[in-house]
Amino acid sequence: MAKLEVEQLWTHVHWLAILEEQGTYTAAAIRLGVSKSAVSQRIAELEKATGLSLVQRTTRSVRLTDAGHALVSDVRSAYEQIARSFSDVRDSAGVARGLLRLTAPVAFARQQLVPVLAGFFREYPEVRVQLDVSDQISSIASEGFDLAIRHSNQIPDTHVAWKLSPTRSVLVATRSYLETFGEPAHPDDLTKHSCLFYPRGSDTPAWAFEAQGDAQMAGKRLTVPVKGIFATNNSEALRDAALTDLGIALLPDFTAQAGLKSGALVQVLPSWRSVGAFPEDIYLVRPYSTHVPRAVSVFVEYLRGQFAGGFM
Repeated sequence: MAKLEVEQLWTHVHWLAILEEQGTYTAAAIRLGVSKSAVSQRIAELEKATGLSLVQRTTRSVRLTDAGHALVSDVRSAYEQIARSFSDVRDSAGVARGLLRLTAPVAFARQQLVPVLAGFFREYPEVRVQLDVSDQISSIASEGFDLAIRHSNQIPDTHVAWKLSPTRSVLVATRSYLETFGEPAHPDDLTKHSCLFYPRGSDTPAWAFEAQGDAQMAGKRLTVPVKGIFATNNSEALRDAALTDLGIALLPDFTAQAGLKSGALVQVLPSWRSVGAFPEDIYLVRPYSTHVPRAVSVFVEYLRGQFAGGFM
């Protein structure tokens, strides 16, 4: 094959690598910002040029053949170096620009992240953000994300993490509910109430608490079994259920914040600290790399400034 023909196929090989990462033609097309048919055509051209089948297709996904995988593996480091070099040159101008791909949990993204983005765009008008909102923990590198927001206690050693904000769990209800059914004075009183909870598999639902400001109870944990008419794995849905007087909900503070500030919700058992229900920190996470694009750096700095004080 002539040298010019090889050069014409460089982008084809890159698209093959993206197809391997994404697993489907549709996802690869979205990642590349092109049509699905364009990806399919490039792969077909590459297979014709090599004389080999590079992709195995199934009804739901694709995977590379041994030949396709070997080709991608051989050139991956070269493409990564090209991307780093381009970022170095672009960032040398001192202006943050380009596309930043971010994934974040649904509740946090809707309630906290999106409302503060306008200030970031005013400060950095040449940066674009593509936000994936999902509660599924995806692989940051393989999915092509530059950053992830994680409400988690476990961060992989292969990633770089910054603490974005402390967070804690709070019990909330409406004044109307408490006036009707009474306000708990002790965690044991929760057994008499409709509790709105986050289900944890097949385990019997229970909430754990530690007393605050009580020297005799310091460090001692009290666990209370709870029951109620509604459970869901989304904190926004729990909050909305509480707002309709369905019961007492245990929520992350960033979900309860707006309702508490407006007075629509009130805190229940404020002298007791909920423990173990949700992680106590929120992190910004990126795959390890020797080079960090300026757009990523300024975005991290901006968000840390916005959320450093917590939510309550």
